[in-house]
Amino acid sequence: MAAQSVMTDPKDAVRQQAGQAIQAGSKSFAAAARLLGRESRDGAILLYAWCRHCDDVIDGQVLGHAGTGDAPASPEQARCALARLERETLAVLDGAEPCDPAFAALAHAVRRHEIPRRHPLDLLEGFRMDVEGRRYETIEDTLEYCYHVAGVVGVMMAFVLGVRDPEVVDRACDLGLAFQLTNIARDVIADATVGRVYLPEAWLAREGLSAEGLRRGLELGENVALARVVARLLAAAAPYYASAKAGIAALPPRSAWAIATARAVYRDIGTEILARGPNAWDRRVSTSRSRKLVLILGGGLQAVRRNGIFEASRQGLWTRPA
Repeated sequence: MAAQSVMTDPKDAVRQQAGQAIQAGSKSFAAAARLLGRESRDGAILLYAWCRHCDDVIDGQVLGHAGTGDAPASPEQARCALARLERETLAVLDGAEPCDPAFAALAHAVRRHEIPRRHPLDLLEGFRMDVEGRRYETIEDTLEYCYHVAGVVGVMMAFVLGVRDPEVVDRACDLGLAFQLTNIARDVIADATVGRVYLPEAWLAREGLSAEGLRRGLELGENVALARVVARLLAAAAPYYASAKAGIAALPPRSAWAIATARAVYRDIGTEILARGPNAWDRRVSTSRSRKLVLILGGGLQAVRRNGIFEASRQGLWTRPA
């Protein structure tokens, strides 16, 4: 009977795996998730486990890191992997009971928190952009990508936290967009080495750079020009961070604390990238444990001293598909 109980409760089957995935793939998310109430924390962990699994399958990684020395997946292998993820995800959304722990986690999350089926599929569309080698000419193109790989995760997290107000969900999406813009700024060189350039090509051209050049590697002095493009990208992220802060006031206290902390940690990463300037990619920017503790305390204060809901306008911001 005990074995049957484990199989019928995906939380028991996936909790350890999901915890490992979070610690290895996103220490910032792990720190914020610990601040949530039990039910919201479980939902967030289960949702993260499925997202992490899909990302790893497409990139040929293990818990967000390189695998065991195998070559990166070929384009054809990546297309086949995406097709498999789509089939398994659609099966879950159609009511199947999966055996794979990651998809069991998705099944529990979407059913318990009533996540609309279009949102997991929107995330897979982001992976399709990577598999197809999508190019990004404008900031709007980059923001569309950011929505599909991160903004929609913010949307699904809003459902996990019990949010249903469309305007609050928009603010959650904005936080995901801001996170991904920060990720792009931090990982621009690492992404380029595997052929992915998310910076707007029009912005690169203005600085005498190109996507092809980034893929080949920076030449002498080009890191200065790249730092200017990245500073512009982080400036573009600022109003999305501001919008998300306004939406935090609509959350219950513990959820507000967790989201405020995650927002603060990612903004801090962007601040450090700007401070390093042309040296931002000499080593990966991360947040120390002591600094993270300060930001957790600051997030708690923000959750207590919340200002009025929606005081920051969304006018002019990119908006998720209806």
